[in-house]
Amino acid sequence: MSVKFEKETIREAPIPGGRRTDIVHEVGERLTGGKGQTGYLAAYLHQLQSNPLRTKMLTSGSLAALQEVLASWIAKDKSKHGHYFSTRVPKMAAYGAFISAPLGHLLISILQRMFSGRTSLKAKILQILVSNLIVSPIQNTVYLASMALIAGARTYHQISATVRAGFLPVMKISWVTSPLALAFAQKFLPEQTWVPFFNIISFIIGTYINAHTKKKRLAALRKKYNDDRASGRAGDYSRPDY
Repeated sequence: MSVKFEKETIREAPIPGGRRTDIVHEVGERLTGGKGQTGYLAAYLHQLQSNPLRTKMLTSGSLAALQEVLASWIAKDKSKHGHYFSTRVPKMAAYGAFISAPLGHLLISILQRMFSGRTSLKAKILQILVSNLIVSPIQNTVYLASMALIAGARTYHQISATVRAGFLPVMKISWVTSPLALAFAQKFLPEQTWVPFFNIISFIIGTYINAHTKKKRLAALRKKYNDDRASGRAGDYSRPDY
């Protein structure tokens, strides 16, 4: 009788953290679809197969806008209206949807076509080299030129100066992260999941670069303001709402 009671107690006792585990499991099921393949990720991958360019444009535009808001929040860079949503947000969304996504779609498609069915170590290394020496420089050049235009550059010399100043620092980040990300994708991910994976990587890196740039700009503005106050020439200290 005693033994039976102990067994029943053990069987019916709640598992510590069980509810939390159930919630995590449910979220994972909704995202991936589990065995049924009906989750958000499965639906997204289906859209990538049926409408690749449209799906990439919507994804890239949304992430670019979110990246701008998040970077502004991290850097505490509020607009002149006192919030983090500036006129730069829709411009970033337009860049992501109409420039970044079509360009990435074209370049990644060419890269995958070039190395389709080639799984040797030599082919994988060559794919990484092509990505870093051809694909990344093109994407980063277009990115820097677009950021210059969004920031207010209008002449060729202004855009060219921005690209020259930012190209090497951005490429250094790409040369560190891109080989690792591509090697990971080659090893563990099917090709149809490369797009969301690289979108996540680009979002994290882009947010870091954007926030770092904003912090440097704000520091320069504060320094100028303090220097002007010290010399008795304090002017209008305002953050441009671009």
